[in-house]
Amino acid sequence: MAGKREKPEEIVSKFRQVEVLQGQGMTIAEAVRQIGVTQQTFYRWRKLYGGIGRSQLKRLRELEKENQRLRRAVSNLTLDKLILTEAAKGKLLSPSRRRKCIDHVQQELGVSERRACRALGQHRSTHRKVPQGRADEERLIDYIVALAAQYGRYGYRMVTGLLNNAGWHVNHKRVERIWRREGLKIPQKQRKKGRLWLNDGSCIRLRPERPNLVWSYDFVQDRTHDGRIYRTLNIIDEFTKETLMIRVDRKFNSTDVLDALMDLFILRGPTEYIRSDNGPEFIAQKVRDWIVAVGAKTAYIEPGSPWENGYCESFNARFRDELLNGEIFYSLREVKILIEQWRIHYNTVRPHRSLGYRPPAPKSIVPMDQRPTMH
Repeated sequence: MAGKREKPEEIVSKFRQVEVLQGQGMTIAEAVRQIGVTQQTFYRWRKLYGGIGRSQLKRLRELEKENQRLRRAVSNLTLDKLILTEAAKGKLLSPSRRRKCIDHVQQELGVSERRACRALGQHRSTHRKVPQGRADEERLIDYIVALAAQYGRYGYRMVTGLLNNAGWHVNHKRVERIWRREGLKIPQKQRKKGRLWLNDGSCIRLRPERPNLVWSYDFVQDRTHDGRIYRTLNIIDEFTKETLMIRVDRKFNSTDVLDALMDLFILRGPTEYIRSDNGPEFIAQKVRDWIVAVGAKTAYIEPGSPWENGYCESFNARFRDELLNGEIFYSLREVKILIEQWRIHYNTVRPHRSLGYRPPAPKSIVPMDQRPTMH
């Protein structure tokens, strides 16, 4: 019997056998020797199982198993809570973030990979698979950062348009992920709102429905580094969003406005409507007479309602935000050169949301290996 571990059922049976032998007149010592154990073992068994029947023993075993299961469940819940507390705050939406959290939890708590993956909702194969990334990822990141540095007022959607126009064929979601990962952003600005009048010359009543139907022009004022004022006369086609002309000078009068319109009419033909505000250069009688003489019509907005000239005002805002606010001009000649370069870029490269992130007058796409290096 040495070395053999008795089962509880066998121990209870031997208890019953001892009781029978005692009923036959044997002493406890003789009965114990009869069942093949020592008296110390017998008394130890009686302390553990004395007075327990087979049915009660079965119930006891079930209770012990249930108790073990409950202890294991409480232990698992406690460990899961520790794992979730040790993990990063917030939602773990991406596999890469979960991967970092699992490695951190394993190092801090000493739990297994299987347990950490189950607690944080990561499949083990996903955790073990190292992401390779795309072959062009590094080049794309460098190009996005270069575009963001060159066009500081462009968001990721505008940059996506530039990339697609350059031949990359990337999704805006991929650009947004890189944009956020690299920490690129533009300052948020509060848009001003005003009451919308419905004058006959407003952009609500008179909508551009085809090219060369409605042109808009307006003045933008700024200063060179020496503090002297200069003005720009901006003329755009409201339908194509193309900037037809940006004329720069220290001051303008009605004659200068007529000269600019003459140059454009000769180059592109007359438009049907010319929309503007009620500035003295635009409402001058000789300007009105000349416009009527060439077969066009004036479309003046309501006085004090610049939002009725919304297309041109939107362009002026982009013009000031993307160029004038970020440049220091030392001479009028420098102003003219840089503004003309920006106008060409605006027409041929800069994406426009209303045009499906295409420029108004794009040039042919240059292959990626022949594009000039960006600085």
